[in-house]
Amino acid sequence: MKKSDAFSPGPTPTFEESAKESLSDSQLRRNLGKATQTIRRKRAEAVGEMPDWEGLREAGRALKERVMRHLDEYLLQLEESVTRAGGKVHWARDAEEANRIIAGIVKDHGAEEVVKVKSIATDETKLNEHLEREGIRAFETDLAELIIQLAGETSSHILVPAIHKNRAEIRELFMERLGAQNLSDSPSDLTETARLYLREKFLAARVGISGANFAVAETGTVCVVESEGNGRMCTTLPPVLVTLMGIEKVIPAWRDFEVFMQLLPRSSTAERMNPYTSFWTGVSEGDGPREFHLVLMDNGRTDVLADEIGRQTLNCIRCSACLNVCPVYERTGGHAYNSVYPGPIGAILTPQLVGIGDPGPDSLPYASSLCGACYQVCPVKINIPEVLVHLRGKVTRHKQDRGGPRQKLDPENVAMQTVARVFSDPQLYEKAQRLARVGQWPFARGGSIGRLPGRLAGWTAVRDLKPVPQQSFREWWRQNRGSV
Repeated sequence: MKKSDAFSPGPTPTFEESAKESLSDSQLRRNLGKATQTIRRKRAEAVGEMPDWEGLREAGRALKERVMRHLDEYLLQLEESVTRAGGKVHWARDAEEANRIIAGIVKDHGAEEVVKVKSIATDETKLNEHLEREGIRAFETDLAELIIQLAGETSSHILVPAIHKNRAEIRELFMERLGAQNLSDSPSDLTETARLYLREKFLAARVGISGANFAVAETGTVCVVESEGNGRMCTTLPPVLVTLMGIEKVIPAWRDFEVFMQLLPRSSTAERMNPYTSFWTGVSEGDGPREFHLVLMDNGRTDVLADEIGRQTLNCIRCSACLNVCPVYERTGGHAYNSVYPGPIGAILTPQLVGIGDPGPDSLPYASSLCGACYQVCPVKINIPEVLVHLRGKVTRHKQDRGGPRQKLDPENVAMQTVARVFSDPQLYEKAQRLARVGQWPFARGGSIGRLPGRLAGWTAVRDLKPVPQQSFREWWRQNRGSV
């Protein structure tokens, strides 16, 4: 399957390079810290109400894994169900083909403007930019998506794209771009300004474009979950509706919503249920759009499916819980990831969709402390740390294959190979401990090591280290219990 170049027009900066810039922005860190801590606290309360939460997580994991095992069958069943209900299904190999299909539908209906309900898939394909080149203006209708569209920025969070902005910044933006006068920064005033601006767009639009949280193979039903009502407007008012969906979003049966409609809102917005949950099946006479198109997009997903460890990434239901607990994301924000999928899930999804070989995506598996908090909150139990380590191995092997023998001369690589050899041999390990006791004496003061020399200084720049103890556990065991 052709790898997508839709994530970036060329080589992207590494996470390390972008993170330095983000960390220097104190206002950004304050905005992120306040928002993520609030969401974490509310989510814990919502999840705490569910005595069977772990059972629901296991059910969600099992359902998604079944879908991945039989994805070809479920997709064909979905196509048959949508067609039977009066819709039309299109298959897109990559981002370019998906954009071409959607632009073609819009132009066939003579539309020059479209309204959109938030869809990460359209961000992945850069649909807005493609439509603009075709002379079509796309209007984002989700409040946060509207904010970043007006600001000319990209999303920094899966669920709350404008999480990096505070109310004062949004007020200034609305006054500048929407011509709002005497506007306060109260949430009610800001949302009313956006509502008045968007109402005209909803009523005039001839084509609506949506994403999909789920699509049911059994019935052909498509689902969008959102909190503002803009999604309901986009999917019911325009006479033509186009939905772009990644092929992994299919679920087997209608009854499976019993699981996902409990997992998703609590994990994402910390609510018992979403304010607006829209379901539609094909077209219905006199109700909603008169024409429905479902675009099923691969764009590298079958390559992810082929990886036995990495394929669990496709289980993601885009709740963003992993972002809200990640200590790395909380300090750097989403823009540091240089991807439409930020945070821990982006660190494992983007390199797989784009392919190993670009320094930018290759750096993402290292944007983690491997603390495991993301795994603990994931509603479908994606073992993100396991996939991160797996991808780090793939990145390392790719570098070795590309660099040949010279790669072995890299100081870090030599050091890690030496440590691996020492740790695998008990005698070498004990000898290294004895040498470390002797070698640490210039640096150990008052029961701690406050400064290490050279490149090791990074370890002690913000922390003290414990010195190597005078007696190891194995030595104590031999002394008190006999042979090891």
